[in-house]
Amino acid sequence: MQRSSGRRTAPAMAAVLVVAALAVGCRPVTVTGAGAPDGKGARYAPTTPAPPPLGRHGPPAHRHSAPARPHHTAPRAPHRAPRAAGPRLMAPGSQGARVRELQARLAQLGLFDRSPTGSYAAVTTSAVRAFQRRQGLPRTGAVQPAAWLALRSQTRRPSHAELYPPTTRPVGALDPRCMRGRVICISKRSNTLAWVVDGRVVSAMDVRFGSQYTPTREGTFALTFKSRHHVSTLYHTAMPYAMFFSGGQAVHYSADFAARGYRGASHGCVNVRDKEKVAALFDAARKGTKVVISR
Repeated sequence: MQRSSGRRTAPAMAAVLVVAALAVGCRPVTVTGAGAPDGKGARYAPTTPAPPPLGRHGPPAHRHSAPARPHHTAPRAPHRAPRAAGPRLMAPGSQGARVRELQARLAQLGLFDRSPTGSYAAVTTSAVRAFQRRQGLPRTGAVQPAAWLALRSQTRRPSHAELYPPTTRPVGALDPRCMRGRVICISKRSNTLAWVVDGRVVSAMDVRFGSQYTPTREGTFALTFKSRHHVSTLYHTAMPYAMFFSGGQAVHYSADFAARGYRGASHGCVNVRDKEKVAALFDAARKGTKVVISR
């Protein structure tokens, strides 16, 4: 009975060992390369760490496995701070011959599509920014030494005709009433004023007029009086080189017209934005000079 019991126990124990072995591991995986100690594809269960090398000196190195290359990161480009803009040579609000030269040089590059006025306003600021963008300079809208030097190197010195064109727009045909004598001939169609002597245009300049609520009168008038440093008693604004022709309406220089162009309007007067030209007209015209305003 004891022998038969022992014989029956041995197979049972073997079965238990088989079941235990199946419960410990799952499907084995093959670890090759750096994971295998001898590089021959030894098999290890994924949950079991690789055994230590055998022998004193360890396994021979794998002949075909290349050493791992260190990972190199591409060097970053050094951060470049934007170039300093430098002091301002010209900026919005500036006026004078240098601004006129700036505008003429920008016009040579196709960046300024108006006639030079000598007044640094919105159109000039946009043109300067466009040039600065083209040169890779800070787009400040003001002229610093670097931008001025670059502009001068890329353009020629403007001629007198480029610096002092007669008007932004063509004067057009003169009104028949302007063909005899000394006449201040003003056209609402072309937005121009021409100083005409015996049918010949001596000078011409851009003008703007009153708004729809305060329109500039049309017709034939005569200068009643002149005031070089006039200030409006109604609106308390400066009216330099004022030449009155109908009540409170006058031809005069307008700093607002010079700065903002046709985005504004007068209260009925004829605004001129070229200070030098209207000053010359003020000196040439006399009391009683004919004024013609046509549509």
